[in-house]
Amino acid sequence: MKAFVTILFLLYHLLLLHQPSSSLPLCTDLRAPLISKTPLAFCPYNGSVCCDSAKDLQLQKQFHAMNISDIGCAALMKSILCAMCDQFSAQLFMVESGPREVPVLCSSTQLVNSSQSNRAASSFCSTVWDACQNVSILSSPFASSLQGSNVGPADSGSSKLNQLWQSKSVFCDAFGGSSYDGSICFDGEQVSLEKSETLVLPKGLCLEKIGNGSYLNMVAHPDGSNHAFFSNQAGKIWLATIPEQSSGGTLGLDVSRPFIDLTDRVFFDSSFGMMGMAFHPNFAHNGRFFASFNCDKIRTPGCSGRCACNTDANCDPSKLNSSNAAPPCRYHKVIAEFTANGTISKHSSEQSASPSEVRRIFTLGLPMAFNHGGQILFGPADGYLYVMVGDGAIRDDPYDFSQNKKSLLGKILRLDIDNLPSANDIGDLNLWGNYSVPQDNPFSEDKDLQPEIWALGLRNPWRCSFDSQRPLYFICADTGQDHYEEVDIITKGGNYGWHVYEGPFLFNPQQSPGGITLANSIHPIFPVLGYNHSDINKKEGSAAVSGGYFYRSSTDPCMFGSYLYADLYGSSIWAAAESPENSGNFTTARIPFSCAHDSPNNCSTIPGSSLPTLGYIYSFGEDNRKDIFILASSGVYRVVCPSRCNYTCSKENVTAISLPTHSSGKKLTNLHRVLCLSFYLSSMLYFVI
Repeated sequence: MKAFVTILFLLYHLLLLHQPSSSLPLCTDLRAPLISKTPLAFCPYNGSVCCDSAKDLQLQKQFHAMNISDIGCAALMKSILCAMCDQFSAQLFMVESGPREVPVLCSSTQLVNSSQSNRAASSFCSTVWDACQNVSILSSPFASSLQGSNVGPADSGSSKLNQLWQSKSVFCDAFGGSSYDGSICFDGEQVSLEKSETLVLPKGLCLEKIGNGSYLNMVAHPDGSNHAFFSNQAGKIWLATIPEQSSGGTLGLDVSRPFIDLTDRVFFDSSFGMMGMAFHPNFAHNGRFFASFNCDKIRTPGCSGRCACNTDANCDPSKLNSSNAAPPCRYHKVIAEFTANGTISKHSSEQSASPSEVRRIFTLGLPMAFNHGGQILFGPADGYLYVMVGDGAIRDDPYDFSQNKKSLLGKILRLDIDNLPSANDIGDLNLWGNYSVPQDNPFSEDKDLQPEIWALGLRNPWRCSFDSQRPLYFICADTGQDHYEEVDIITKGGNYGWHVYEGPFLFNPQQSPGGITLANSIHPIFPVLGYNHSDINKKEGSAAVSGGYFYRSSTDPCMFGSYLYADLYGSSIWAAAESPENSGNFTTARIPFSCAHDSPNNCSTIPGSSLPTLGYIYSFGEDNRKDIFILASSGVYRVVCPSRCNYTCSKENVTAISLPTHSSGKKLTNLHRVLCLSFYLSSMLYFVI
């Protein structure tokens, strides 16, 4: 049995290497496409595009400067230039590999596991060569070799392709590519994704309860082990051991031995506390980790800092209405760094950390004492620290902080905590702590933005995550106010509309002493998912979304690739799938959920219902095996094989065999888990082969 499990484990990780890359609609500047109100004058693109009228005019001038005499070649070169306007231009121009002047030209007649339309199954690169090889093209974009390529032009001073490049094959080796494993190439027309087969959403979500404690955050140990960190709102972090799936084991967590106890400096009440934690990607070697919490400058020693309401943000604290009878900026949002050095070489359960701060990374005085976010997490691709900040208001964002480009409220920030500034730099650069600003943050193109800002127009982002297989998919839930809860794909410089919009709907604040941003002055990015309050709570209409994860575990193969999210009040969980794949378009449905009959801890049920009593769903978690956890007020729940709750999944291989019984009386279902995994792996092998 051990040998069989080992083989399956190795196969599973081998197959992960073949997962498709992301073709999320994204422009070459890594911003989301704009919705064009009028067709472009030169490039034949409309709808969701990556060019405005100024860029369109620039491309037109570039085209005319080429002075191409041949009509056929001219038409092809125009299409190549205009590919910059395609909503998938970031993928077409392979921006993550470095800058290039032309898109990847389709050069293969085969589509392998491609999400792109079959129209791309042609050698457009050959077509370009055949039509343009003897045509003079001034300032040709094909006159220079590509960054990182060993293939270069034969004569970079020439204007004809057959003088620049030795042959069609050499030319297409340099500029061509095929559409495979989720990547895309340019075939002369606007990218069109193949429609997916009819989606079959999961029949239900099966859970097992592995812990009775209530936690706000869960982060997998960066060492890749079966350990994870859990934290509560009061200010304690524990290091726990995650039991094997279906082993009958419970969460290995000793409440009396926290990894670190910060309760003496965390101000804790219903809307304050320790709201987030993050561990450096290299934590296993450097021991660096970070806590995001609130402090009270009256009660907590060392709680001080600038107020988010200041002259730079065109805000006067003396004119703000006080909240909770507290003066503006009595409470602060803090990100502090700590270290586990000296214990990181020990067995994980023995690790601990000193409560002494290494440094304050960030401090922000909160003008109002309500929605202020608090989650922090590291970007898997860039290693920067992303900081979620709410608008601070109980309702309406009356001072329009979310749309104010000089305010950090209602934003997602992106900070570099590896290149620390000097004390002089902190003052000279007007920073809010010990961090530096990544030079590719949106302020590099929008000088009105505060340098720290990555995205704006959010009310109270509550639980964001990066897809473990597609790091460009940075997805956040944002809690609504009166009617609508939303989930957004976050992109560089994206404006998500609040308080001009609540979800996709125009919003009319009842109070706005700080002014209102006009709808026609912004380019909002609307949610990819969401729900109305009345849809889930018809009596009270109250709701609050809790964001989750893309499900990437082998445990429930019918759930694989779905994005899971829930409502705070615990009675609604959704699974959403993309169609077409990698398009950013989602189909979603509320799914039933129940507790496995052999759950390690007993699950109570809602009176008059078969639903387990989760209580409040605070958050989701993901471990190093990519299993998904629900952190609820009633305990810690893990997603398990659907058959354990009698849900049908055609991809799960369940056999009617008699399983051995543990001395506790609970069936050992390791074999069941292996069968589930083996069927999933075999189905993946079929598609890879």
